Amino acid sequence: MRIVTALLVSMVLASPYSHRAGAASTAGERPGSAAGSIVAGGLERTYRLYVPPTHDRSRPVPLVIALHGGGGTGAAMERLTGGGLNRLATREGFVVVYPDGVDRHWNDGRGVSDYRAHRENIDDIGFISALIDHLVQTQGIDRSRVYATGISNGGLFSQRLARELAPRVAAIGVVAISMSDKIALMRAPARPVSVLLMPGTEDPLVPWAGGDIGFPGGARKVGKVLSVAETVAVWVALNHCAPPPSVSWEPDRDPQDGTRVRREAYGPCSEGSEVVLYAVDGGGHTWPGGQQYLPARIVGRTSRDVDANELIWSFFKKHAVR
Repeated sequence: MRIVTALLVSMVLASPYSHRAGAASTAGERPGSAAGSIVAGGLERTYRLYVPPTHDRSRPVPLVIALHGGGGTGAAMERLTGGGLNRLATREGFVVVYPDGVDRHWNDGRGVSDYRAHRENIDDIGFISALIDHLVQTQGIDRSRVYATGISNGGLFSQRLARELAPRVAAIGVVAISMSDKIALMRAPARPVSVLLMPGTEDPLVPWAGGDIGFPGGARKVGKVLSVAETVAVWVALNHCAPPPSVSWEPDRDPQDGTRVRREAYGPCSEGSEVVLYAVDGGGHTWPGGQQYLPARIVGRTSRDVDANELIWSFFKKHAVR
């Protein structure tokens, strides 16, 4: 059973992200999606970049940094969203970058020894900061409208970015994860950062009530998380939000998907920031509205009641670094 569980965890972390993005220096030279690379921290770091057809580099536009989960790649993150972020970028006029973690993982601050990014303390904060600078220079990005979103390991790293790179990140969108116990102990952000959280109540890897990351009863554990309620409370306190939240339910657009989505919005918060929870009741370790990358019996259900891409972008575009 332990061997089977370990194999399942490996499948979850790796199988939806099987394509490796290659490095190229031409990303962004013409519209569309292309591979690119920069050198940061002495390492060649790769990414995929989507530039909408109407992009004019002389007019500053927002940037969305989309961070893959553990075992993933930027190219796979592009697919996992169903191409939804790219379509939104075309419609709304922003640029999307899908960076690659070292050996398919982000150094999200958990301090585990399972992955090279953690063992070698890879400077992913420095990489993202350098990538922002690079895209500001080459794509005319608006420095005040830089956003980060991610799933799982990418969602944890988004929260680390909000804690340590707050002057450069206006808002984050966190999918299929709460907050790790280590991130909870980090210093407060230099400024309030708006936070959207979208976890599933039946996520088989990340317990809604907090605890070990990994399948229940499995031998392989890769860190601990707070409960969703505790995670929300941390961000509400950091952003000095006024309780209680306003609560509503999203329309049940697909009665057959086994999910409902509850929205909890906290505010007003300091400096116009927000904390919003979309609790996916019945949802799993998935991107709502995106690809069901493994069977529901392994990763849980993908909600079809909401589109994470749409909700995250609608949240982001209300916020800027002041």
